[in-house]
Amino acid sequence: MSPQAWFFTFAPIAVIGPLMAIFWSGPWTATKIAGLVLAAVGYALVTIARVQLGDAFSINAEAKTLVTRGLYSRIRHPVYVFSAIGLVGLALYFEYLPLAILAAVAIPIQLVRARREDRVLEERFGDAYRRYRDGTWF
Repeated sequence: MSPQAWFFTFAPIAVIGPLMAIFWSGPWTATKIAGLVLAAVGYALVTIARVQLGDAFSINAEAKTLVTRGLYSRIRHPVYVFSAIGLVGLALYFEYLPLAILAAVAIPIQLVRARREDRVLEERFGDAYRRYRDGTWF
């Protein structure tokens, strides 16, 4: 995996966990617990998805290889799906409206990025991508 991929895979995890601990304030409510679970699961699965993506990871949509194993065997864009879940989890955990607004803005942006990636991958891999797309969710 490239240094860029390593950074974008592990830096968020290295920052989010300590921030959640530092800025934690009690009491433990159902909202805070749900947020913790969503953030932990979401960002853990983002990390797994990025590792499975390997050298195919890029900031801009590129069609290096068609990754269809692991999480990608069921979900075409697991990084986007699970990062959205993680961000919603953070908003709930911190009970902080600006994070909820950020999630509300980020999710449509991720949808646009996913559609752009779909087009790039379909142009590069053609029928193989269309078969893969038809057998997966988002």
